[in-house]
Amino acid sequence: MTFWKGRSVFVTGATGFLGSWLTRELLDRGARLTVLVRDWDPQSELIRSGRIRECTVVSGEVESFSTLERAILEAEADTVIHLAAQALVGVGYHAPLLTFESNVRGSYNLLEACRRHPEFVRRVVVASSDKAYGTGPALPYTEAMPAAGRHPYDVSKSCTDLLAQTYAETYGLPVAISRSGNLYGGGDLNWSRIVPGTIRSVLHNERPIIRSDGTFLRDYVFVKDAVSAYLLLAEKLQEKNLAGEAFNFGPARPVSVVLIAGEILKLMGRTDLSLDIQNTARAEIRDQYLDAGKAREILGWAPRWSLEEGLTEAIRWYRDFLAERK
Repeated sequence: MTFWKGRSVFVTGATGFLGSWLTRELLDRGARLTVLVRDWDPQSELIRSGRIRECTVVSGEVESFSTLERAILEAEADTVIHLAAQALVGVGYHAPLLTFESNVRGSYNLLEACRRHPEFVRRVVVASSDKAYGTGPALPYTEAMPAAGRHPYDVSKSCTDLLAQTYAETYGLPVAISRSGNLYGGGDLNWSRIVPGTIRSVLHNERPIIRSDGTFLRDYVFVKDAVSAYLLLAEKLQEKNLAGEAFNFGPARPVSVVLIAGEILKLMGRTDLSLDIQNTARAEIRDQYLDAGKAREILGWAPRWSLEEGLTEAIRWYRDFLAERK
């Protein structure tokens, strides 16, 4: 807890799903937060909770280099956590330019701004993804496997990953990379995703929609476990000389989309609802899951929340959230 007390931290994507929970935790630990906000969304957990009032807010986009540099300079940011991204596979398929501008341009802008100001920036953590591996030659993915995305969203995360490694190798930037499985939990308002979409369908007494054939295997990481992963990686980055290193974060228990939806139906007491399996998903990798042994051995990270515990917490959050909007 004392590591973060009084430390100046700049977070991009702070009002997003992961960003909201990570920012709240940093505030609880005593950090001084500067956050980049593109759109003021009152449904964001960081805004909805009122905790954004404890942050310095910089309005702008990661596509603007001058905005990022100004934020880092004015905050005298010691730590930078880069989460901002276009985060949906489907949007990437339909709008590749938007995705590349946000995820690729945004990443090299952020890294370059950090490179220019070593007098402040001591550590940078960049959000990549399991999608950066593309369709790997074997499962589970290990950090030794190359970034090899093929579809637009996957490629954008591969590029983010490689850019971070480039800045570490060429310029000595103290940047490390997080590759996590699918995050879930309260605050995710992308209803096309399986967890929030299924919970909302049940609360509306509707059949949950499965866009794939339901058999795709994925890692599901509770958002508070992801927060602990990012903070540990930042804390250990200099101590263990982790510049340029990537870390997988996953539960080592991949499950199918149908199993996740079925577990939600069971926890909500609605096993009478059948799933609407549409099998229309495009540009998605069938099976993806991670070997998180490196994170366990070097960082001492392991997920604390079981799937049942995480889903129960998420269901509680969405019940409250949707009840407020009736």
